[in-house]
Amino acid sequence: MAKTVVAAGRRLAPLPSWLAAVALFLLMVMTFCDVILRSAFNSPIAAATELTRIFMAIIVFAALPVISARGGHIAVDLLDGLFRGQAERLRNVVIDIVSGALLIWPAQQCFKLAGRARDYGDLTEYLGIPQFYIEYFIAIATSITVVVLILRGLVELVTPLAMRHSETVYKSAD
Repeated sequence: MAKTVVAAGRRLAPLPSWLAAVALFLLMVMTFCDVILRSAFNSPIAAATELTRIFMAIIVFAALPVISARGGHIAVDLLDGLFRGQAERLRNVVIDIVSGALLIWPAQQCFKLAGRARDYGDLTEYLGIPQFYIEYFIAIATSITVVVLILRGLVELVTPLAMRHSETVYKSAD
């Protein structure tokens, strides 16, 4: 059972990255077309701002769980010198679990706002796209990030030091 879950997770893991990449590509094409239409024909894409907001939300929130799982967030190392060995491991556990726990409230609020937008029938200004679609996407992506961060902290807590990959493992793979 556990192997099946892990295998499914590995197959699904690239999907958010691909979604973010497609959204970025579409944003790039739309911006290019908007500039050409604006400059050459004085006729910009009317919904460009609306589409930019939607694509940016997709890019950011599709990438959030992936970046969190990889530990790729920007980190300031002001106190790294104070933590070595077990203390460093415990610090990382606390940071991951607390970060995941702190994201629970924003995820809940996103679900509430998405439900409210659905109930009110809120639509985007130019294209008339129901706003709750993107709001539910944000809520779900934030919820996945909560799970990823908490699991990351728990795995760090229970994984023996010998089982963890050191930086030399990553360097040798390059």
